[in-house]
Amino acid sequence: MTEPAAPAKTAILLVDCPDRKGIVASIGGFLYRHGANILHADQHQDNKLGLFFLRVEWDLAEFDLDWAALLREFEPLAREFQMRWRIEYSGDCPAVAIFVSREQHCLVDLLHRHQIGEFTCRIPLIVSNHPDARALAEFHGIAYHHVPVNGSNKAEAERTQLELMERHSIQLIVLARYMQILSPDFVARYPSRIINVHHSFLPAFTGARPYHAAFERGVKLIGATSHYVTEALDDGPIIEQDVARISHRDQVADLVQKGRDLERVVLARAVRWHLEHRILCYGNKTVVFD
Repeated sequence: MTEPAAPAKTAILLVDCPDRKGIVASIGGFLYRHGANILHADQHQDNKLGLFFLRVEWDLAEFDLDWAALLREFEPLAREFQMRWRIEYSGDCPAVAIFVSREQHCLVDLLHRHQIGEFTCRIPLIVSNHPDARALAEFHGIAYHHVPVNGSNKAEAERTQLELMERHSIQLIVLARYMQILSPDFVARYPSRIINVHHSFLPAFTGARPYHAAFERGVKLIGATSHYVTEALDDGPIIEQDVARISHRDQVADLVQKGRDLERVVLARAVRWHLEHRILCYGNKTVVFD
């Protein structure tokens, strides 16, 4: 948790802990005593694992605790209920890096959504292993870093990429059809802060050519999946998925075309929900709050 960088209109509390009576009442009472006006609250129970999840957002206009005081005053309550918890602020504007290869449809969509104000973030740079998207980045006034990757320079390329991430204080990395596998060391630097889009309804058809595999299998539905990146390829916690119906008349090119629309939508939703602090990870799953 970091102190908000800009004046915040609302604060957001995210909690997961063992499920028991009194959690909501205790948190609600704490916020009430300090002048919070709760704007939105959502909760979830995993009955099988006995876990409780909560997101609460409140107006800060009459709230009487600053960031440091809030951390200090809430800690005893968190210990009592064995909470993992964090505080986020709507006034924050995190730095986001977008990685892309040759396919630009997801990148175009993300940059458009950012331009019209759908994403509360800064995008200081785009990183690619190909030069193809440079003109698009320049159109949007975003620095473009071409970092070629091949079998012999992968470690060096990742060092360059990580230096760029640190230089720009990047808080979220979005893989917008970046067709390279990140090393475990790279992924470990950004736990639950790298979002990928996979052109398949995972866990079906993993790997680089899922539309071809789907066509060969004769499926009637194709899908796309946004997920957090982990060391295991295409196996991180799933954030969002969507599907489109196809038929025997569709060829591979048709599947690819329909799939692009799905990829844009599921990636954009995942990025927006992450920036709005609506996602909690547990195990290899996510809770995505309304």
